[in-house]
Amino acid sequence: MKFQGTLGDTHQDGKAGGQGRTAPPTIQAALRTETGKGWLTISPPLLYAFLLLIGPILVIFANSFWTQDYLTIDRTFTLANYKAALSEPIYRDLLLRSLQVSVSVSIVTVVLAFPVAWFVSFRGGRYKGLWLFIITVPFWSGYLLRILSWKVILGYNGVINTGLLHLGIISEPLDTLLYNTTAVIITLAHSWAAFAILPLFVSLEKIDRTLLEAAADLGDGPVRRFMRITLPLAMPGIIAALMIVMIPTVGDYVTPKLVGGKDGVMIANAIQVQFGKAANWPLGAALAVSTMVIVAVVSGAMVLLLLGFRRLMK
Repeated sequence: MKFQGTLGDTHQDGKAGGQGRTAPPTIQAALRTETGKGWLTISPPLLYAFLLLIGPILVIFANSFWTQDYLTIDRTFTLANYKAALSEPIYRDLLLRSLQVSVSVSIVTVVLAFPVAWFVSFRGGRYKGLWLFIITVPFWSGYLLRILSWKVILGYNGVINTGLLHLGIISEPLDTLLYNTTAVIITLAHSWAAFAILPLFVSLEKIDRTLLEAAADLGDGPVRRFMRITLPLAMPGIIAALMIVMIPTVGDYVTPKLVGGKDGVMIANAIQVQFGKAANWPLGAALAVSTMVIVAVVSGAMVLLLLGFRRLMK
């Protein structure tokens, strides 16, 4: 009896001990969870995007350390391309101009897009979807068509000059509207307006309206409510809109080529020439990598600046 009791106690203790220990999760068990199912669902497109995006960047990065030897590429490691990209005045000036244009375009676009997004969010009512549809309809046309439209508007015999001549404001057409940096900024700001309106609208939609009502009850005017509540809470959308507009516009070479002229040439045009007519892929790759790194630094600085500004407003 005592032996059986000992065996029974031992069996119960072992069973209790087995219940106390947690078996390590297996891969199959992890995939059965909601998180595992989510990763399993997005893994094919994620891998596809990784190969299509990271792969070319790695190729460009490798090419930047090589040199062009007439029709062949010398794969000997060198930093000469980066030295030329960062030290030669022509490339340095083009990079600075590109940063200036892209930052200006992003600021102008967000400033013009914010009132539109605010109106749709706060005054759109049940027609918000219709307003968003109307806003995005012009952008269904091709990117090149929109650029050429601005070329017609800003041209020597374009819409603006014709209208000013008809009103008697000017005696002869203005030749300063097109083929300069201003024309590039105007065209890019219009081309990327919808991409700024949408994130701003989403951010404004998330603002709790009771906060504005409480501020009004406490005596805050419209401007004070906007500065203390609307603007800080909409800052994620502002940051997203700035990044969405600024980063791609640095690499735009079609718009400067069509409406910029010699005064509107940007760094992307120089990169396109190196990969095209000049057939100097390593130098073009070095210019591209340098531009990506500098744009990333500038973008990070802008984000930190805006976040600091948001904390000050609170």
